[in-house]
Order: sequence, then structure tokens, then C-alpha cells
Amino acid sequence: MARRPLPRILSTGSAQITRSRELARAQFARSRELARTAGDSASDVLHPLITITRGLRRLASAGRRKWADTPKDKRGPLLFLVASVILVVALVPYGPLLAVISLMAAAAWQGRDRKPATPEGPDESQTERLRALYEALVPYFSAAEDPAPLYTHGGEWEKAFPEFEFDGTGRVSSLLIRYPAYFTDGEAESRARIEHLLTAKSGRGREYHFAWDEEGNELTVTVLAALPTDIAAQRFVTTPGETVLGFTDPTHVQRTLPLAHGVEQRDVPPVVWRTGIRSTEPHLLVMGQPGSGTSTLLRSIALQALQYGDVVIVEGGSTGEYACLIGRDGVLAVECGLSGALASVEWAATETERRLIAVNRARQAGNPPPDDTKRPLWILLDRPTAFTHLAAADHRKDPQSLLQVPLRHGRAVGVTVVVAEQWDAMDALSEAVRQHTRARVVLGPATAEQLRTTLGAPPHTTPVADVPPGRGYARLGTGPVHRLQVPATPDPYDDATSDAHRQAVLDLLPERTTPVEAEALPKLDKPEQQPEPVPAEAVVAETS
Repeated sequence: MARRPLPRILSTGSAQITRSRELARAQFARSRELARTAGDSASDVLHPLITITRGLRRLASAGRRKWADTPKDKRGPLLFLVASVILVVALVPYGPLLAVISLMAAAAWQGRDRKPATPEGPDESQTERLRALYEALVPYFSAAEDPAPLYTHGGEWEKAFPEFEFDGTGRVSSLLIRYPAYFTDGEAESRARIEHLLTAKSGRGREYHFAWDEEGNELTVTVLAALPTDIAAQRFVTTPGETVLGFTDPTHVQRTLPLAHGVEQRDVPPVVWRTGIRSTEPHLLVMGQPGSGTSTLLRSIALQALQYGDVVIVEGGSTGEYACLIGRDGVLAVECGLSGALASVEWAATETERRLIAVNRARQAGNPPPDDTKRPLWILLDRPTAFTHLAAADHRKDPQSLLQVPLRHGRAVGVTVVVAEQWDAMDALSEAVRQHTRARVVLGPATAEQLRTTLGAPPHTTPVADVPPGRGYARLGTGPVHRLQVPATPDPYDDATSDAHRQAVLDLLPERTTPVEAEALPKLDKPEQQPEPVPAEAVVAETS
């Protein structure tokens, strides 16, 4: 069968529709270009008028501010002076004309565009820095079998670095890096090599944040601002069960706290640790070097915990860091010796078991938990491994061995354990402490391996060698790693403490209820059992 030709309207209709659409697009683009050209021409013609109008508005605003700042008793002489000047100008030949010309000149000067001209593109020194970064990345982002490599020696760095910013010193403050898709960005070692290289080439002594976009094959490098170190201890706006460990970057948390800073008040993003029955990270482990701020963090936690609960403190360093808490309301014990530490931890384990039994009986009877099991109990241990050698030498128990019950079952009855230790004694920590402390804090200088081992994940920032006390990282369970700055909570009895920080800590201390000379553990000591009297029979003396 012969194929019949299509009707002419069907064969040519689609072409006519396409041609009309293209013609409409061209006319629209031409009209938009004409409108843009007309707008540019109008702005060029009216630019002097716009400048003078802006200047008059600024002069009027300055006049209103001057009039508002003038005292009421001096406004009358000021009006008389202005009226005299206007009268003199009106009587002088060509005075009004000269006044109008002077006013227009002043308005033109005030209405000028004061924005500095931004140079297009980087200058010569910035270009050299970007080219050096590009050349340094060539061995890592190139392959011999790549037909169109993005990174080659002497190549175009503009394609690899589409966005960049520099600070006032001429160093890179923000950089967007594109890399080929075959780079192994899913391996931690490959990432670490690139981050170390960029830190060395961009400038040491600063902290960088690396955001890897595996889908888009892009890496964003940002220089982080230093965290505030001048925040003193104070009452934080939190609910029962929330403890502020410190403060972090505003981009990583969705909450801020109002803080008093002298006479000012500002909002700072906190790192909040939640404890209690529904907490997934009921216990905390703090690691750091001497002088890194571990004792400062424990003091800050103790002052916050005393608002709603009781605290037992065991100090292995025997430096008197917690002497200000002795005898305070809610402080059950502050022990520095082996005997006191064993008694305190043993009592805490017994109290945990008592609470568990009481809560279990109440639940079986269908009653709410007793009131004496609801008040939180905090066990703070600073350097507990110092007692390990002493206990072994004296053939006594290690206090860490008594933490098994509070660590494993403390969450259900409001018992929280916080352990602070130094890096050189990390291997001496018991298995129970390592296993049940899911909230982790690392303070002071630390290597990448130490951070990865303690926190369970590497931070997205590069640690620096010199950090202030209380500066480090925090990770709550399986959450992200946050930068952390602990609020300044020094020992108020230390002579090196500033008056402002000393007074801030003293204002937070509870009232003293027990004299310092009294025993530290009146509630923890077992009452001495009086010997029961032995009945004696009367003996009759025999006479000869």
C-alpha cells in the first residue's frame, strides 16, 4: 500500500509554532534589554538629582539629631542665632542665591556614595596564595589516566576555586574547593591528608572547619572565630536535668542562652548535657592535660547540680580544688583520702541499690516512686586513678570497682557519675567507666588519635597547639562533635583568681550548713554499734 502524504497543516503547523515561540522569545529579550538600557540611562541622567536628594535627607537628619541633643534651656538662643543668620543672608546682595548654591554643594557632598570601591578579583598576593594552594593539591587530586584533569601543574586554579574570601591580613578566610569524583573522600585517611595540607598552607595557628560534600564533590573550608573565654560562672536559664558544659559555635546548635557579661547581656549558643531517667548519655567522662580545665568543668557542673540535687566529690589530686564546697548545703562529702573515697563511693553504690529496691517495690504496688528517690545524686570523681596504686599497696578495694552499680543502674534512680582524668592515666580507667560514660569531653591540646579514640569520631575542625584553659571538644553519645569553651569557674580560694571570677563563684555557692571543722561525711558514716551488755550471775563468796 502506498503511503499517503500528511496534510499540509499537520506537517507545517509544528514548525510555525516553534518559529513563533522563538520570535516571541527574541522580542521579549529585546524589550528587556531596552528596558534595562532605559533604566541605566535614566539613572545616569538623574544621578545628580538623586545624590542631592540623598544629601538633603542626611542634612535634615543631622539637624534633627542636633536639635534633639540640645538642652531645652539652650534651644531659645539657638533659634535666635539661626534666625539672625537667615536675616543677614537675606539682606546681603545675592545672599539667597549663594545660600542655595552652598546648600546644594553641601547636599551633593553629603549624598555621595561612600562605599569603597571593591576591587574585582584577588590582588597579586592573593593570587599567589591561591596558586600555591592549587599546586599543593595537584598530587592528591590528579590521576595519570584522567583525560581532562582538573588539577595539573600550571593549570587554571579559577576552575578549582570558584569562591574564596580573604581576611584583613591577606590570608584565606573561606574557600570552596572542587575536586574530581574519583578522589576517595569517603576514607578518613584521605580527608585527614587534605585537611592537614590546607591547614599548613593557609596559615597555622587558626582553627578551620571542613565541610565535605560527597555528592557535589566540593569541600568548603572556613576559618572559625575564637570562642569567648570571658564568660564567668552564673545561673544559666535551664530546666532540671539540663547541665551547661560550655559554649560552642552558633552554626552547630539551634539554641542560645541569655548571659550576663558585666553590664551587658548577650546570647551565646551552649552545649547542654541532659541527664535523668530518659537520658541516653547519663554519665560523663572528661579527659585533658594538667591545667587544661578539667577541674574547672567539674566545679561548674557541681554548682549547677546543687540547685536541684546532692553532690559527692572525690578528689584524687589532693590539691584542695573543691575546698569551697565543704560544708555547703547539698554537698554530702568532699574526700581527698583513700579511706574517705572508699566510704563515699561505697555509700553511693549502697544508696543506688536502696533507690532501685524502693522504686521497684513502688512500681510493683502501682504507686509513684518515693520522694527520697527523686532527688538527683551526683558523684564527681577528679583523677580517681590516683587511688588505684594506693589501694593496691594497702590491699584494699579500688574506688573504681565500686562504680559498677551507679554507672550501670544509676540512670533509673537519678544517680549521675562524672569522671575527670588526665591522659597519662587513661589506661588505668576501669572497663565500667569506659563503657558507661557515653558523654565525652576533651579539654586542652590533644592529638587527632586521642580525639578519635576518646570521642569516637574525629572533629570537623583542626585542633591547634595553643589553647586557653577550658577549651576543647564535646560529644554527647552519637551526636556531632562540638567545639567547647567551659565557663570560667576557678577556685575562689586561689590567689591567682581575679576578683570578678572569684565573686561570681562565691555568689553561686549554697549556704554553709556544716562547720568546716566537722566531719565531711556525717551522713555516710555507719553508726558505731554499742556492745550489748552481757548478763552476769551473782556469785556467792564461799567462806571457810
